[in-house]
Amino acid sequence: MDKLKVGFIVNPIAGMGGRVGLKGTDGEDILRMARKLGAKPVSDKRAIRFLRSIGGYNYFIFYTAPGKMGEKYLKLFRYKYIVVGRIRRKTSGEDTRRIALEMLKNGIEILVFVGGDGTARDIVEAVNRKVPILGIPSGVKIYSSVFAATPEDGGRVLIQFYKHRLLKNGEILDIDENAFREDRINIKIYAYALTPDAGLLMQNSKEIFFSQLDEENKKSIAKYIVETMDKDTVYILGSGTTIKAVTDYLGLPKTVLGIDVMYDFSIVKRDVSEKGLLNIIKNFHEKNFKIIVSPLGRQGYIFGRGNQQISPRVIRKVGLENIIIIATKSKLRETPFLRVDTGDKNLDKRLRGYRRVIIDYNEEKMVKII
Repeated sequence: MDKLKVGFIVNPIAGMGGRVGLKGTDGEDILRMARKLGAKPVSDKRAIRFLRSIGGYNYFIFYTAPGKMGEKYLKLFRYKYIVVGRIRRKTSGEDTRRIALEMLKNGIEILVFVGGDGTARDIVEAVNRKVPILGIPSGVKIYSSVFAATPEDGGRVLIQFYKHRLLKNGEILDIDENAFREDRINIKIYAYALTPDAGLLMQNSKEIFFSQLDEENKKSIAKYIVETMDKDTVYILGSGTTIKAVTDYLGLPKTVLGIDVMYDFSIVKRDVSEKGLLNIIKNFHEKNFKIIVSPLGRQGYIFGRGNQQISPRVIRKVGLENIIIIATKSKLRETPFLRVDTGDKNLDKRLRGYRRVIIDYNEEKMVKII
């Protein structure tokens, strides 16, 4: 079988806003703010993890963007590659779209990109449904269903695609980033794209659950959580409406999409970055800490999607035994297993396995993290 022609594009700024709590890096002003807050690139490690996961397979010839948008990482491996097009010093979505079109002219059969939902929208705008696309997750917002579950899974998906060429329709979601920063969720389908059909190696698109029964379930979970809380413990509260139900029960303010910190039944800090969490852990070093998280609907991620502020360093300092997972019954019916993608493979391995999930008042279920 001939070698598969693979387009490879890296968004070098994707995901930089996550750990500093900016919920994205769309726009020059936000990127400048992210850097000022100490944000570091994350796409480079994700790109390398993906390329390494392909292993010794010599099935592919890559068509890649110059420099930091692709070539830089392929140089580290022995894969055959061809550089196409040019990029500007300060790259943007326009570079992504232009390079993607150049790759189409070179006859690529699949386009792999490292980025988030914003990059996915740029890619599909350029290639439409002319070739399948595969996302390697590296953004803050990774809600679309064209992404592999992890960078390593991305390598496995590409190998499967070479062997079987199975395809499905994937949803590209459009998230209003300004609304996102204002703590409002405004998600709609932007487009449908062809993407590899590789089962559990691919993530589902995010789904928001709402029903009166679901809301009552959240209140029951919140009541149980509050009744079992210790006033001398510091609680790091993850994002989402299920966790917000806990603070609503107490009559406390809570960001829906940010990470907040509670102590002695009061919110001590709202919308906290990774650095802020580490400082709080340092300042409250004599106290016990717990992390409360809820999985993303249908995707199942408890870490690594929308809560990157709770980083591997934060998780390790708090302790894996001090993680509390809560989810409504309807969410778990649509999300039968959980996932993690913290960016630290060793930590992800330790987090996997069966975990207790609180699903109602004094009711738990054992759910597997895969």
